[in-house]
Amino acid sequence: MRLSLHSDYALRILMALAATGRQMSVDEIAGQYGISRNHLAKVAQRLQALGHISAQRGRGGGLTLVRPPEEIGVGAVVRQFENLGGLVECMDPATSTCPVRGGCGLQGVLGGALAAFLAHLDGYKLADLLPQPARFRALLGAD
Repeated sequence: MRLSLHSDYALRILMALAATGRQMSVDEIAGQYGISRNHLAKVAQRLQALGHISAQRGRGGGLTLVRPPEEIGVGAVVRQFENLGGLVECMDPATSTCPVRGGCGLQGVLGGALAAFLAHLDGYKLADLLPQPARFRALLGAD
């Protein structure tokens, strides 16, 4: 399974803000990671709408975490950015056209794998992704 760029960027934004403990601009974060500013801005807007960050526009503006990193669940963020309704087409009963749906074990096997994946992520908070914030900041060039 591969996470979407939106999930990847959401976690990167949150990690950068948590590691620095300060307000950062979208341009600054995009430059440090070497990624698209436009894509990052879209993800930042969604993080703001979801209540993970606050954003101030204009000169001196930027992004800040709304809650401490110890309170932001990795599993919750991934759920908010991923379409996890179906690893395969038959797992979405609203759109499934599989002729053997209900007669095979694929849905149960993949559903169990997805549940285990999410349960694993639920065991982590944003703070756990930054065991060495100073080293992370140095690697980002944010010091």
